[in-house]
Amino acid sequence: MPWFKKARKKIAPPTEKPSRVPEGLMVKCPGCAQILYNKDLTTNLNVCPKCAHHFRMNASERLRMLFDDAWVEYDRGLVSTDPLSFTDTKPYKSRLKAGVAATGLKDAVIAASGTIDGVRTMVAAMEYGFIGGSMGVVVGEKIARTIERAIDARAPVVIVCCSGGARMMEGALSLMQMAKICGGLARLDRARLPYISVLTDPTTGGVTASFAMLGDLNIAEPRALIGFAGPRVIEQTIRQKLPEGFQRSEFLIEKGMLDLIVDRRDMRSVIANALRFMGAVRSESVPVVRESPPGAEPAVGGPGSPVSSVTPVSPVSPVSNDEPPPA
Repeated sequence: MPWFKKARKKIAPPTEKPSRVPEGLMVKCPGCAQILYNKDLTTNLNVCPKCAHHFRMNASERLRMLFDDAWVEYDRGLVSTDPLSFTDTKPYKSRLKAGVAATGLKDAVIAASGTIDGVRTMVAAMEYGFIGGSMGVVVGEKIARTIERAIDARAPVVIVCCSGGARMMEGALSLMQMAKICGGLARLDRARLPYISVLTDPTTGGVTASFAMLGDLNIAEPRALIGFAGPRVIEQTIRQKLPEGFQRSEFLIEKGMLDLIVDRRDMRSVIANALRFMGAVRSESVPVVRESPPGAEPAVGGPGSPVSSVTPVSPVSPVSNDEPPPA
């Protein structure tokens, strides 16, 4: 036994110093790996000033980008009633609640009217943050009503597509929305009113297979993923390596699937010019649209959170104006 023994202390792991940079102040661009200030990115319409990579935008930001100032939102109160009582890893009602909490919306689309460079326009903007922007009964109903209002008001229609496709939790009911919206667009065409489809990243599934590709003018953002099935599914099916950039907007415009690829910062002016070319005219007065229920007045949306009138639905329609019941 040694006379002298030195007790060795274990090396303590280095303690992480708290960051002096507030959370969410900066973001890394996946295109060029530059660190960007969130405030500067928002000012630039969520487009990287270094490499022009287009970050995703929510539906409210889309409307602020397109409309001149304020807008009127419709059918804000429509919610799904979970017609199939669907449950996978968790109940569909729980997914609806999570989508409401994450986005502040009751489903994956905002239907609104406003002016684009003075042209009165009906716009439906899809919200990817609500269950992947999937198209269910409520989405189909709100877009169909938007088209009907446009026919009544003799106004053009713009639909901003951002979706993973039809919502499987509503089964065949979600697939029926494809035919319903396409039928409405056929009526719009017979009324000789323009329809512009704006395809953003991502636009896939049943949305691509229906109204997204039916525009009089199909416009896409740069590098947007547009297709029906995903690239991985296609590769596993045909057992071949897909070409570089497959299903991106640049690839599709070479194949004649798109008309234009437009930088987001120029989108509003391009749409306004296209609408005027198609015969739309500036309108200072707000056109008459379908009346709201007594006591409910359309509210003006804008930089704040818009509130709108609630339009009653048919008793046979699997949507409701009430909140979904607790799971």
